[in-house]
Amino acid sequence: MAGQVFTYIVHKEGVADDSALELMAAAGKIYPEASVAAIVTGSGAHLDAVCDAMAASYPEVWKIDQDVLAYPNAEVIRRLLVNILPADAVVVLAHDTLGMDLGPGLSIKLDSVFVPDVVGVEGVRDNVLTVVRQEYSGQVYTHVRCDISAGAVINVRPGAFKPEESRSAAGQVVDKSAQAGDLSARRRFLEVVEAEVGDVDITKADVLVSVGRGIEDLENIEIAEGLAEAMGAVVSCSRPIVDAKWLEKARQVGTSGKTVKPKVYLALGISGSFQHMGGIKGSPFIVAVNKNPKAPIFQVADVGVVQDLLEFVPELTEKIKAK
Repeated sequence: MAGQVFTYIVHKEGVADDSALELMAAAGKIYPEASVAAIVTGSGAHLDAVCDAMAASYPEVWKIDQDVLAYPNAEVIRRLLVNILPADAVVVLAHDTLGMDLGPGLSIKLDSVFVPDVVGVEGVRDNVLTVVRQEYSGQVYTHVRCDISAGAVINVRPGAFKPEESRSAAGQVVDKSAQAGDLSARRRFLEVVEAEVGDVDITKADVLVSVGRGIEDLENIEIAEGLAEAMGAVVSCSRPIVDAKWLEKARQVGTSGKTVKPKVYLALGISGSFQHMGGIKGSPFIVAVNKNPKAPIFQVADVGVVQDLLEFVPELTEKIKAK
């Protein structure tokens, strides 16, 4: 018999994170016959806006309105979920900064299975769930089987599950605020410190030409800059480029860098780790160029080019300039 499946929705200023419908798609693969409920926490009018938006896709939305939940503190949210969730609940979280903080401890408190960074779900048979993860920087796919008869906490990689665009529901918003219980915590939110924008703001760009370790040398950055100029794009990068001090921190895309939402994203020599892909929102058209055919980036790319970028990019740039 299918258990209850829940997703936890992250939102900001009244807008749900792009992972919201991805989580629903992942949850639907665990128990296709079960009804998935979204849990939305926060305070004030922004919370109501997100709940109403989620009710358009989820059949049920659990709303918890508490002042202490105005900022997503994993310690507080963990206490809340333990108080309101049924014992055999399957909880699906995004494998982002909050999800990595929240998931492991939640599974311990619920005495249930925890599986991080899931990129695929093969379903449940006799209470045994089979999921797919990547190991060795995406070079190996592993099939993990776990008994979820007592529930589970599953963290799914952002971008790994495509939302069902045609799905719609006249969902019901259920106010669970009175059941929140004790939400005291040892840590508390102080303030948000915005990162410096730098000479360009990559978060505003419609087209990004992003370089990774495959660029090989500082002098080769100009190859990407030439392509970006030809396309009217902005150059961004993955963390190794910043660590090498080839580009400034303000150009880094990823969970430890900037969150971007371009229409087109060119990934040049980028492997596609979850830390990097976690910074890309809005389902852009992704073009990946990498000489490693097994690079994880090809699993999410709309177009993949298996070639040395140092040979491919200059030729592409010339073709664009010729038009």
